[in-house]
Amino acid sequence: MNESATVIVEDLRKTFVGPDGKPFAAIDRVSMSVRAGELTALVGPDGAGKTTLIRMMAGLLKPDSGSLRVLGIDVAAHPQPVQDRISYMPQRFGLYEDLSVQENLDLYADLHGVPMEQRRERFTRMLEMTDMARFTDRPAGKLSGGMKQKLGLACTLVRSPDLLILDEPSVGVDPLSRRDLWKIVQQLVDQEKLSVVVSTAYMDEAERCGQVFVFDQGRLLAEGTPAELRKRAHGLTFVAKPPHGLPARELQARLIDKPDLIIDAVPSGGSVRFIRRAGVAQSALDELLHDAPCQPRPEELEDAFMMMLRQREEEEGKAKSKPAEDTLSTIAEGPKDKPVIVVHDLVRKFGDFTAVASTSFEVARGEIFGLLGPNGAGKTTTFRMLCGLLPATSGHLEVAGRNLRTARAEARGRIGYVAQKFALYGNLSVRENLEFFGGAYGLRGKALKLRIAASLEQFELDPSAQSGILPAGYKQRLAMATGLLHEPEILFLDEPTSGIDPLARRAFWRTITALAKHGVTIIVTTHFMEEAEYCDRIAIQDAGRMVALGTPRQVREQAADSGAKDMNSAFIAIVERGRAQHEHQGGKS
Repeated sequence: MNESATVIVEDLRKTFVGPDGKPFAAIDRVSMSVRAGELTALVGPDGAGKTTLIRMMAGLLKPDSGSLRVLGIDVAAHPQPVQDRISYMPQRFGLYEDLSVQENLDLYADLHGVPMEQRRERFTRMLEMTDMARFTDRPAGKLSGGMKQKLGLACTLVRSPDLLILDEPSVGVDPLSRRDLWKIVQQLVDQEKLSVVVSTAYMDEAERCGQVFVFDQGRLLAEGTPAELRKRAHGLTFVAKPPHGLPARELQARLIDKPDLIIDAVPSGGSVRFIRRAGVAQSALDELLHDAPCQPRPEELEDAFMMMLRQREEEEGKAKSKPAEDTLSTIAEGPKDKPVIVVHDLVRKFGDFTAVASTSFEVARGEIFGLLGPNGAGKTTTFRMLCGLLPATSGHLEVAGRNLRTARAEARGRIGYVAQKFALYGNLSVRENLEFFGGAYGLRGKALKLRIAASLEQFELDPSAQSGILPAGYKQRLAMATGLLHEPEILFLDEPTSGIDPLARRAFWRTITALAKHGVTIIVTTHFMEEAEYCDRIAIQDAGRMVALGTPRQVREQAADSGAKDMNSAFIAIVERGRAQHEHQGGKS
């Protein structure tokens, strides 16, 4: 082990007592060394142990055995000297929402004992880096999600630390805010040679790091530079073009449903990126692809990551999920040519603030429609109006043939809803949650029992498990099951994959693809721009205005002149262009 390393971990172990009363190892005999002066990523699925390890590094949890030295100090024996030299930003950073931006910075400077003579220079630097100098008087509670994350980072950095620890800093923030956040972190590494340890669910973020450590179920599966880890997928990565008229998500479903041939497949830029298994005969691949031309592509870190996770799944003998179509019972009925959602000149004001300004669109039956936008863009307000949870100030809104002004209760009976923070009862079992929500949707007796049995099978849920202690991926499955119990015509999904790992995201979208094929209309909001590729059409909102509407291809083409190659860069280009035009028009008037 390198004694000059920022963090040195040797045979570290931390156990907790599980819901069944049995101990389990959250960190299981891990040894690793984090180099100084660079970015280091911890990646892994839900329950991998990343947050537990980070909390031990920050001196907030004591290991059961092994050793952990941070900045040359035994952190278990001497947590305070370590905490005096590090800055730690947890997943839910505690801003004081009724205090202004400046008051939050002052408060954290007081808490960290930052001398007065250092504050002005440090505050100026942080406000400049986060581009928040204009907002120092604004209450933190009035900031968008992305701005709150940036303020959280600024508060974390009110003193100059020797080590910065970030636990999933970009979960739930839009691509623009994510880009800004990483620009700040990269600047600190480049200019101050700061050591940064970050846990992340985004593989493109891990690609920026000098070192990557891959965890699963408390074990360290692999470590190395992104280039070293990528080599694991060399020669196995391809891209296939769907035949004319076939959505990319349906080609992806065809591939992912053949786990004996294909390790992973995701829609990307109108095509499907996939990883084939080593040793698969070319003839078998040709037969599977038949009408979809395919060619090799350079391997990415996510490819290697997915290979490791799938291998781990197989070593544990986990049963393969059956294709979602096999477990869906009914097809949503209704005229195919009539839109199932009609929005015309929709406006929502809060006092003198316009959250949604004159928005119009239609959604067809069986369509997957994506509502995208930066934090604070108005998409959640639009979403809540469509669900009947919030009345419109003006405009026409029709859902499942019902006018939401006059027949909101009737319309609600035809929709299912999965909230961003899953509305489950944590002290109830999986079955009890399903019984409660089924009753709320008007299901009774035999009909309710049959729907619960079908849902438990479809989502592979343990009926006796307590929902509050399920891993995030399983909570999401249960939330989906409760939203679909009454077999709704329309399913509303509000950032349903925020904070869950790539394996759970793949399984989730496989179910959504199957539901759409069976005639269910899906309205989804997401901050993962690659998920927009599953949609038939997407709408991008910013500052309450619609800045793009069309198929993923049409939206990418709208940003092609900006050099956008994927949905992430197209989203950023479209939002920035829309803001520039709006400012220009405002300047003219």
